[in-house]
Amino acid sequence: MTITKEYDGDALTVALQGRLDTNTSPELEKELRESMDDVRSLTLDLADLDYISSAGLRVLLFAHKTMSAKDGMTVKHVNEVVMDVFELTGFADILTIE
Repeated sequence: MTITKEYDGDALTVALQGRLDTNTSPELEKELRESMDDVRSLTLDLADLDYISSAGLRVLLFAHKTMSAKDGMTVKHVNEVVMDVFELTGFADILTIE
């Protein structure tokens, strides 16, 4: 998985490419933990995310909870495969998806 971070003041956009699964979710969690203290809002761009597992969902839930104490988290460009997972797990009701 490739993680690309882009800062705009106190806003952070993180673009993910590849698979967010048991093997790659620790890497994303580490990147987010290191970055979220300094930002007020977080956007996850999932345009190039091919797959998400329960381990990946756990990281998204962690980020959502952390950012809910600030200005929040938005998820953008969710493809059909990932959206199906969000809908089946109830994440579509929890996350702000654009």
